Amino acid sequence: MNKTVWIVLGVIALVIFWGVGSRNSMATSDQDVKAKWANVQSAYQRRADLIPNLVKTVQGVANFEKSTLTAVIEARASATQMKLDSKDLSPENLQKYQAAQSSLGGALSRLMVVAENYPQLKATENFSELQAQLEGTENRIKEERDNFNTAVQGYNTLIVTFPNNLIASFSGFAEKGFFQAEAGSEKAPEVNFDEKK
Repeated sequence: MNKTVWIVLGVIALVIFWGVGSRNSMATSDQDVKAKWANVQSAYQRRADLIPNLVKTVQGVANFEKSTLTAVIEARASATQMKLDSKDLSPENLQKYQAAQSSLGGALSRLMVVAENYPQLKATENFSELQAQLEGTENRIKEERDNFNTAVQGYNTLIVTFPNNLIASFSGFAEKGFFQAEAGSEKAPEVNFDEKK
């Protein structure tokens, strides 16, 4: 064989090795996103698992506002019904999932605010312990969401940059969505100490 044929075969081999390497990098990055998503779901599940104990503890206090408890129970049911598979992490689906989880977070916040008016509830050891566990879980959720966003950024960057985008389009790799701040969260909440009781 002449020299030109060897050069062409060498170039073809390099392109094939590059393509295989690029596809493997995308698959590895995709698996990292899936693992981070599983961590996010695990943190949300921990929160959902704590809620029944919190509700039972709160129900033990006489005259507690039933509408607040009902809102928490319904928000938990809605949030746990919303399942999002790691293969379907489009921005739209992630936004729906986030909305369900935000509704639960809002209901829990209202529950904690109302609980402040019940000194006998705040004084119980179970309630204090559950409140501390929920606080820790919320921190864990934030951390896992940040880790997920970092993994998604790396994955999306890998699949949209040239020439990787060519391999990605042939291999079926699509961009994944990020967790984003809720609308209006850029405004700091007002603190009012002149609350009338």
